[in-house]
Parts: sequence; C-alpha cells; structure tokens
Amino acid sequence: MDHPAPHRLTAPVLLFALLAATGPTSRAGTPGEVKNVVVYAEPGRFAGWPANHGIWSWGDEILVGFSRGWNKDRGPYHHIDKEKAEEHLLARSLDGGLTWKVEQPQPPGALTGSVGMRHGLLPDGPGDREPVPLTTPLPLGHPDFAMTLRMEGTNSGASRLYYSTDRGRTWDGPFRLPLMGRIGVMARTDYIVTSPSECLLFLTASKTNGKEGRPFCAETTDAGLSWQFVSYIGPEPTGYAIMPSTVALSPTDLVTTIRRLDAPKSWIEAYASHDRGRTWTFLNRPEPDTGEGNPPALLRLPDGRLCLLSGRRVAPFGIRARLSNDQGKTWGPAIVLRDDGGGNDVGYPRAVVRKDGAVVVVYYFHDRPDSDRYLAATIWKP
Repeated sequence: MDHPAPHRLTAPVLLFALLAATGPTSRAGTPGEVKNVVVYAEPGRFAGWPANHGIWSWGDEILVGFSRGWNKDRGPYHHIDKEKAEEHLLARSLDGGLTWKVEQPQPPGALTGSVGMRHGLLPDGPGDREPVPLTTPLPLGHPDFAMTLRMEGTNSGASRLYYSTDRGRTWDGPFRLPLMGRIGVMARTDYIVTSPSECLLFLTASKTNGKEGRPFCAETTDAGLSWQFVSYIGPEPTGYAIMPSTVALSPTDLVTTIRRLDAPKSWIEAYASHDRGRTWTFLNRPEPDTGEGNPPALLRLPDGRLCLLSGRRVAPFGIRARLSNDQGKTWGPAIVLRDDGGGNDVGYPRAVVRKDGAVVVVYYFHDRPDSDRYLAATIWKP
C-alpha cells in the first residue's frame, strides 16, 4: 500500500520508474498523441498502488497488479476502508493497453493446498499461507515468466515472492525472501533477469534505526535458491529513500531512480552503476518536487532514451513524464500527460513500452476530491 516504498517488468524482464527532471512544463503534443483509458472502476470501490505490485508485458499483452478495497473518506489519507479486507488483483490487456479485463488470481475461500501447487496472490493476513524457503530454482529463462515481490504489512521487515510461468494466470508461492544480513527488507517488484540462473533485485532495507528507507541491490546466481546483498544505492538518508525503478543499458550499465523524502520535501533521485550494481554514482534529481511524494517508473525506449514517469501530488494533480537522451545525465522539461486529478491520491505508476514505441503507464486516479479511486492508463508515444 502507499507507504514509503516498487516495478514493472517486460518479458524477459526489465523494470521501470516514475517521472523525472527539472525544467519548465510542456504539453505532450497534440491531443491525438495521448489517450487515457479506464483499467478498472467500480462504484464504492478503491483501486490503487500498481507500483507496489508490478507490471509485465509480452508484445501487446500487458499484465498489471493492483490493490482493491472499499472506499471510505479518511480526510487527508487514502480513501480506503482499513476495517475491510484488501484484495490483490490483476488487470490484463491483450491489445496494447486499449482495453482491460480484471482477474482475481485467488478465488475467495480457496485457501487450501500445499505450497508448490498453483495458487493465487494473497495479501498477508488471516487465512494466508506462511511463506517457505524456495527449494526449486526459479524458471528465469521461461518466455512467460513473471515474478512479484511484496513486503508484509507496513513495516514488518519481512518480504515474500511469487512467480508464474503462464503470464500470471497462475502463481507459485509465497516463498520467503531472505534478509541478506539486513535488519529488514521491504520488497516491491523491481528486477532484471540477466541469464537463466542470474537475476538482480532492487529493494529497500531498514535503516540503522529500524525504519524503512535505504535502497539496495541484491542478486542470485543460482536461480533464486539463494540471494546475496550486493550494494547500497546511495548513503543512508535522514528521511527515506525507497521504491527503486531500474533499467539496464548494457550487461554492466544500470540506471535506477529512487523515491526520496526529507520532510517537508519529496523528490526523485537518479543513480548509475557501471559494474552491474556493485557501486553507484549519484546523477541528479530528475524530478525535484513530487508534492507529498510518489515513486518513479523508469523505462528505456526503443531509440535508447530514458523515460521517467510519476504521479504529481501537488496541484495541478496528475501524471508527468521526463525524457533523457544521455542515459540519465540530464533530463528534459516535465511533460504533462494529464493534470485533471481531483486531489493528491493519485499516481504510483508502473509502465511498459510497446513494440511501436508507445508508452503504456498504469496508475490510480480520481476525478474529484470525493470520487472513487480507480485504475487508469495513459497511452503516449514520446
């Protein structure tokens, strides 16, 4: 849920991040270049936080995870009823994001069965299975592989993973993600598969005071049977640095974007690695002000440019993008994809890029201060 916190994946696997850059604001071309569609909306329901779940794509087939609850006016907080159950759902598009169908990966009441069989995705809570260690290698090289990583609760420091080999129609798990020597690990889905046995994860660890707030890189070389801490991304912050969104530029070169907060300011930072995540260099603050804070969704476009997307939680509320043509060293002006939000309860995007170069970014949104929160997508060709 929306607390200091990540992802997106495409087959085989790359992740993303939300917005970026400094500079003036400009419109994203003519109206014909930007199309907004509704992914999921239901009266009385709250839908939100795709960044906490992940996104995956296989050609024109796109799958995104999100949370569904019941709407409740909670004043300045997210309008979700905390006294009622929250569900983890999926939305699938077979036409490049134009239309969507919601799927419930775990039918209500179907809580039995042994780990290792096909199951759905369940929030941690009553009736859920306790995560167990992974004893069978992850099928990282499978063409229809998808993986999602989740933290348990708000600040428990424990995390789990699930995986699928049929494009998210069924899932195996939950499996325990080890702490890798950290006090706690708050996972969201940001990973890069580099071979059938190797994968990089980009996660958030507890700070020395036990609170969430320091991003790091981890890896497996045995298809998930063990995970090793590789490096912290940046120094330990006074506030928090969370929810990395990462892309690979080459087998050794990476760029990641991080959600930052040192009250009262919130922004997005960018870092680069040239040794496969062993060390990191601070690049800049591509998005200097996200209002009350929002995670990034980072993409590498077919022409090599980087595209950073994020939600804007200060008026005018909406979704923005920034582009970099020099691997994140500098960023262009903010591009307004939409600015018609009804308040700050928006954003948490995940995104993919289609074969035709169009970006599909999925996020949660609302049109008026008192209206239901719904899942939306914007299709835009940079």
